[in-house]
Amino acid sequence: MTLKRMLGALTLLLTSAIAFAHPGHGDNGLIAGIGHPIGGLDHLLAMLAVGLWAAQQQGAARWALPCTFVGTMLLGGMLGFEGLNLPALESGIAASVLALGLAVALAVRPPLVMAVMATALFALFHGVAHGLELPDMSSPWAYAAGFVAATAALHAAGYAVVRVLPQAAAPLIRLAGGASAATGAWLLAG
Repeated sequence: MTLKRMLGALTLLLTSAIAFAHPGHGDNGLIAGIGHPIGGLDHLLAMLAVGLWAAQQQGAARWALPCTFVGTMLLGGMLGFEGLNLPALESGIAASVLALGLAVALAVRPPLVMAVMATALFALFHGVAHGLELPDMSSPWAYAAGFVAATAALHAAGYAVVRVLPQAAAPLIRLAGGASAATGAWLLAG
């Protein structure tokens, strides 16, 4: 599959999710779950950055980082469904945008254990936020399936961009990481 086709498919997926991410469409939470990671700039940037950063890694880190994020985010979502709130939740999410953006911008390759632990911490914040924002009258499982699917798609999109583009595009990927980090700093300041 060419980059043009992958980006086209992702655009169609994201466009339809955004169009139906409004209340009153009669869904059981699935569409709201898909819309939550895509509709929030902080979530969108962090999840794309995980895919970009994973693609910059070698070996097991390439799959361990996205899998860790999705699994821990789901756990955090379940905690959020139960009403657990983390201290400084929004600051933790903004810090994840900053840190993941820096990781991409600097193309850092920490030891796998450190990378997985940082990814899990960031995912916990995002998951709890998703869980706390469960829409009324929605099935938690359908909502969770939606935010898990959207997150996995965003990770895959970030990963595909790095892996499909020629090596000469690496400075552009790093620039995108820097822009994400700057947005995270702005979110932290605000």
